[in-house]
Amino acid sequence: MSRNTSNGSEALSSDPAGAKRDKPVRHRQSVLRTLAPYLFVAPAFSIVFIFVIVAALNTFRLAFTDSTLLVPGKFIGFQNFVDIFHDEYFWTALLNSTLYVVCVVPFMVILPLILASLVRGNSKIMGFFRTSFYTPVVMSAVVVGMIWTNLLDSKGLINSLLEGMHLIKQPIPFLTDRWMILFSAMFVTIWLGLGYYMVIYLTALANIDDSLYEAASLDGAGPVRKFVSITMPGVRSTIVLIMMLSTIAAFRVFNEIYVLTNGTAGPGGQDITMSMMIQQEGTGIQAHTGYASALSLIVLVIVGFMLIVQQIFQSRSEN
Repeated sequence: MSRNTSNGSEALSSDPAGAKRDKPVRHRQSVLRTLAPYLFVAPAFSIVFIFVIVAALNTFRLAFTDSTLLVPGKFIGFQNFVDIFHDEYFWTALLNSTLYVVCVVPFMVILPLILASLVRGNSKIMGFFRTSFYTPVVMSAVVVGMIWTNLLDSKGLINSLLEGMHLIKQPIPFLTDRWMILFSAMFVTIWLGLGYYMVIYLTALANIDDSLYEAASLDGAGPVRKFVSITMPGVRSTIVLIMMLSTIAAFRVFNEIYVLTNGTAGPGGQDITMSMMIQQEGTGIQAHTGYASALSLIVLVIVGFMLIVQQIFQSRSEN
């Protein structure tokens, strides 16, 4: 009896010691659970920090220097910005980029929504059309450039068809006239973006209750009335998102004009855009990195201003 009592007391006395040994283990596990999310995020954050935050800060620093590719340069204050505002190519690039936004964004907002409304069904034919519209999105810029350069050439398919149908007497200068180059590039941009923004709209349309369309049909509403009264209000937030994305993309357009003009920015450089100007100033052996960085900051300010104006108009329309 006494032996059992003594064994029980020994077991009880050993429990606090075991609990003390378990406390550091539980503490380490708790610390690991707390740090685990940050450890998983750390690689991605490091990439963003190095290639986005550090790069942005370096761009801001270079904008106030006369740095070139080979020479670090010295601080010159706002001289780069003064030179930019006295550069006629800057005003040409600003005009072209702004015109690009004005002409492209409305089509980027409306056309993909119409397409998404037409192909939102589950039938195989609708799936075929969705795939067809999205195919240009996955094509490389080089392939797209080759396709449209051949189509728009003076002896290309489009001019040949128009001449064969006796609709034109002379080839249309799609790739040689300043304004025709710009509007041809706009068309290519819209063609490329339709499928991408259509997919975004399809996701938003899936959240609209089909009973709303059924009730509208019972009330005698037609397709246009349903589109205006149900579809557009139902995807209002998505419209704002696409308006912002397309504005940024249109103002920063580069690939389309670069490929269609073979890097020359059109006759006399008259089709140059802000992104092309930054590329021309910031690359090559004679690159003016300080000047190009100042141009980048100006683009950042202009795009930010456009987005703020859009948000103001959107807030007023909602109110």
